[in-house]
Amino acid sequence: MSTKPDLSKVRNIGIAAHIDAGKTTLTERILFYTGALYKIGEVHDGAAHMDYMAEEQSHGITITSAVTSAGWMDHLIQVVDTPGHVDFTIEVERSMRVLDGCVIVLDGVRGVEPQTETVWRQRSKFDLPCLFFINKMDRPGADFAKSMESIQKRLQGTPVPVSCPAPGGNAVIHLIDRTFIRFEGEHGEKVVTTPCDDALWSAVAPLRENLLLGIAETDEALADLVLGGEEPEVAVVWQTLRKATLAGQLYPCFSGSALHNLGVQPLIDAVIHLLPSPLERPAAIGYREDGSAEPVEMNDKGPLAALAFKVQMWEGRRHVFARLYRGLLKPGDTVAYRTSDGNAKTEPVARIFGVDAAKKTRRDQAHAGEIVLLAGLRHASTGDTLCDPDHTVLLERIDTREPVLSLAIEPASSDQEDKFLDVMAKLQEEDPTLRFGEDPETGQRLLSGMGELHLQIMLERLEREYHLKVKSGQPAVALRETVTRQGKADLLFQPPADQPGKGEGMKARVAVTVTPLKRGAGIQTLVEPVLLPEGSHLSTHQREALEQGVRFSLGGGPLEGATLQDLETRVVEVELFGGASTPEALNAAASRSVHKAIVDAGPSLLQPIMSAEVVVPEENMGAILGDLQARHAVIRDTSRNLGMATISCEVALAELLGYTTILRSMTQGRGQFSTLFERFDTV
Repeated sequence: MSTKPDLSKVRNIGIAAHIDAGKTTLTERILFYTGALYKIGEVHDGAAHMDYMAEEQSHGITITSAVTSAGWMDHLIQVVDTPGHVDFTIEVERSMRVLDGCVIVLDGVRGVEPQTETVWRQRSKFDLPCLFFINKMDRPGADFAKSMESIQKRLQGTPVPVSCPAPGGNAVIHLIDRTFIRFEGEHGEKVVTTPCDDALWSAVAPLRENLLLGIAETDEALADLVLGGEEPEVAVVWQTLRKATLAGQLYPCFSGSALHNLGVQPLIDAVIHLLPSPLERPAAIGYREDGSAEPVEMNDKGPLAALAFKVQMWEGRRHVFARLYRGLLKPGDTVAYRTSDGNAKTEPVARIFGVDAAKKTRRDQAHAGEIVLLAGLRHASTGDTLCDPDHTVLLERIDTREPVLSLAIEPASSDQEDKFLDVMAKLQEEDPTLRFGEDPETGQRLLSGMGELHLQIMLERLEREYHLKVKSGQPAVALRETVTRQGKADLLFQPPADQPGKGEGMKARVAVTVTPLKRGAGIQTLVEPVLLPEGSHLSTHQREALEQGVRFSLGGGPLEGATLQDLETRVVEVELFGGASTPEALNAAASRSVHKAIVDAGPSLLQPIMSAEVVVPEENMGAILGDLQARHAVIRDTSRNLGMATISCEVALAELLGYTTILRSMTQGRGQFSTLFERFDTV
């Protein structure tokens, strides 16, 4: 029997960070200390509970978001561990969409890194309250204050310290409770809390002052106390900090080392004390069929409203992860939804499961506020709103990104053709950033994704999960096309009559201008032409044909047939010739005129431009800078810290294919780099 949760005692949180900052290691500790796990699994041993896919264990990284739950202080914490690699950023985006708060993990040596900025933007998009865990504080060069400074400088957030590292290690000082916290036992499970002595307390006085002044900025009553030199009560500090955290004014910071079992329990306490319950988040906004908005209050009463945020093949069967925002859901209930192309569908939910990483437990109903796994939905996909058929409503969809890298792919043997196509369809349902299709010019089948690792993981999954051997080519970047100047075309479409005696042939004239727009503006089309002869007008069919002809020519550029972007197409004049200007004639004239105008406008190829951060030993910095400049990189910044140099630059993705191997050979295996898609641009 599924008991109704007390939503005021539920915390739905995500753990997010740059790759290798220690997200999964932290999640393992949270699960162990809360009693959800009986032993700790380590990422480097391929034994982490949340990294259950074979590819995650072999690569030592998180690829897919994993959901689990744990109990702490009479509360239920639902935890989502998300990937840190930029290739799997869709997993973070769709997880953030259904969470109520998050913990962002920083490397104590490196502070804010490129993917941290991406995660921060995704968090900001949904206004999620956030805590920071500054990890790896036991490493040489780790600096708590500098990491907080990087939050302020690079994320424009206001960090406040709550627990800081104690001199000598293996302990933290709690700046609100004025306690010295040691972590004993084999796995740091024994928390020994003692009052902080005066000598230690005076050593951390600047951090305590930083905390109080930060909170005082958000509360006048507390500001009067602090500025008057009085010591506020502990309960008041917690209460005011919680209010400021929920409002997104402050971001509490905790220090520790997840791998060495240090500082995790104070963070779990803070998840309960500082992050919101589902009831404390603003009501989701739903849109009815007529376009009017309605608030979707988080409770069991009222018609069902749930968001499908992920599709996953589980033991060969299709399952959908969903977060309930309103109402109850039971096995056998019929749900209605609209697909991304606007088609309305209804389907019964066959079974409902609770989820713990790779394990699922059957449930007899799901309540508002819960994240559950649904079986039996054959067509629902990421971003669909599952609702009561008698009360349809649409929640905001989840944005997806366009792929930047492609490779040719085909089954190793022709007798696996049907299975190959079926599996590719399943993978695309699971991952909205994956595309599979045929190149119209070469006839090759192309698999497109967010990067080399993304495509490599997909090829490994084809063989391991689906026992499907494939042949693949070398990755190639996905290109776009645009125009560099204004172009014009004035075209008369008048094909020769096929047979004499069949009446007047087709005839239409269309004049078009094409103008470049700034990067990221997309495609704008204006079909408001001057009609000749004067007094003429377009029928509905003629106008539709004209617009269709324009759209057809904008489907691909003249250079590589790549998707066009950042241009405005304007149909300025249309001349009609009576009955000869059929819809077909107007369609053909518009299509050819637009194509001719694009050719006249100086078409140009756009390549994916990446923001890259390269970290190398100082002695290799000169050689690496020279190599990056040879790859036409634009160097934005360089910095040095503890014998390592960090180079920030912009570079075309095509120049980075295979760069991991080159960087390792140039730095004796010590160099590393991370990238983030910035924009499509000329090189």
